[in-house]
Amino acid sequence: MPTKFTADHEWLRVEGDIATVGITAYAQEQLGDVVFVELPKPGRQVKKSEAAAVVESVKAASDVYSPLSGEIIAVNDALIADPALVNSDPMNGAWFFKIKLADRAELDGLMDEAAYQAHTA
Repeated sequence: MPTKFTADHEWLRVEGDIATVGITAYAQEQLGDVVFVELPKPGRQVKKSEAAAVVESVKAASDVYSPLSGEIIAVNDALIADPALVNSDPMNGAWFFKIKLADRAELDGLMDEAAYQAHTA
């Protein structure tokens, strides 16, 4: 499945019933230099659009919202040790968490890359 996007600047890639979630390159550009990341605990149940993580930069702190409902099954501990990964590799290595989907129908409301580009233009 191609990368999907939310209006709140999260990206996700779904493989089977697992979605990997991070923030977009656009979001990290708006934040500036990221200095701290707070990740959710594995096992936590989240609802679609619920704040699941926090990213702090020299400019601001911002919530990272879960694009889908489900269970957090993994977090990217590398971000705790090196929050600047969010700036250097936001769309790949700097993913925030993985979620086991509760309802695949929630994917229908997400944007593809072209729609997201239009959203941020």
